Amino acid sequence: MSLSQMQVFNEYIMPATIETLGQMIDKFNQASNGAIRLTTTGFTGDFLQESFFAAIHSAQRRVDRYAAQGAASATDLTQLKHSTVKVAGGFGPIRYEPSQMTWLQQPTVRGIEVASRNFAEALLADQLNSAIAALRAAIANQAAATNDVSATAGINYTSLNGAHAKFGDRSGDLVATVISGAVYHKLIGDNLTNTPQLFQSQNVRVVDILGKAMIVTDAPALRVAGTPNKVYALSLVDSAAMVHDAGDVISNIQTNNGQTRIETTMQVDYTFGLGLKGYTWDETNGGKSPTDAELATGSNWDKVATDIKMTAGVVTIGDEAKA
Repeated sequence: MSLSQMQVFNEYIMPATIETLGQMIDKFNQASNGAIRLTTTGFTGDFLQESFFAAIHSAQRRVDRYAAQGAASATDLTQLKHSTVKVAGGFGPIRYEPSQMTWLQQPTVRGIEVASRNFAEALLADQLNSAIAALRAAIANQAAATNDVSATAGINYTSLNGAHAKFGDRSGDLVATVISGAVYHKLIGDNLTNTPQLFQSQNVRVVDILGKAMIVTDAPALRVAGTPNKVYALSLVDSAAMVHDAGDVISNIQTNNGQTRIETTMQVDYTFGLGLKGYTWDETNGGKSPTDAELATGSNWDKVATDIKMTAGVVTIGDEAKA
C-alpha cells in the first residue's frame, strides 16, 4: 500500500471520523422491547444445551362421577433440550503504514484506533444480521407461523395483521416487527397515519404500527431475490433471539519490516452464541461453527416448543413489487 490510500490535507485539521455502518444497532435491547437481546453471558464449548419440560396441559380431562370406571390414558412427563450454537467470525487483517500517520501529523496509533472502532460496529452488525437471518429461517420454516401473501400482494397493514393472527389470543406477546426501509415506506405510503416515532438514530427508526414497535433496518435476510423478489417482516416476542457475547475477542497487532516502508496489520477473531426462543439448533444437521448459509437454513432450527404461540414469533412474506 502507499500514501495514496490516505487523504492528504494542507493545513487542515482532519477529524477522527470514519465511514460508519449504515445500520445503527446499539439501542436494540431497549428500543426493540427486547425482541433481539444482546447479552454478555458466554458459554464454553460448541453449544449451550439447556433442558426443559414439555407442556402437559393436555393431561386435563373431564370426569363423569356417575359413569363406570374406565382406563385413563397417561401423559408422560417429557424433558426436551434447547441448544444455542456458537458462531465464529473474524475481522481483517487491516493494514496501514505508521509513516502515513506521521506524514499527516497524526499519532501512529490513530490507524489502530480507527480500525478498532470499525471492528466494534462490524461485530454488532454481524450479531444483529445473524440473529435476523436465523429468525427468518426458523419461523418461515413453520407453516403455522407464516403468512405468505407473495403470490398476490406485498407486505401491508392487512398481511401483517394476518401474521399476528397466527398467535391467536397470544398476539399481544408480539412486541416488535423487523422490516426493511423499503417496506417501511410502503406502509407509510398506505396512509398509515398517527404512527408515533419512538426514536430515530441515523438509519434505524422505531415507530409504532399495530401496537408493535417497528424496527426499520436493511438486514440482508429481509429480502430474498427470485421470481418474485420476496420481502419479509418478522413480528417477534420478547427474547425471540438471544445473542451471547462473552467478549472473547482475540486481537493481534503486528509491525513488519522487509518492505520499503514499515507496515502494521491488525487482525481480530471473535465468537458469539445464538439461540432462538422455541427452536433448538440441530447439532446433527447444522453442525458446529456454522456458516452464514447454515444459520439461514430453516431445517437447521428444530421447533421444540409444543405450541407455535410459545415460539419466537411470526413472519409475513410479500412480493416486493406489489402493494
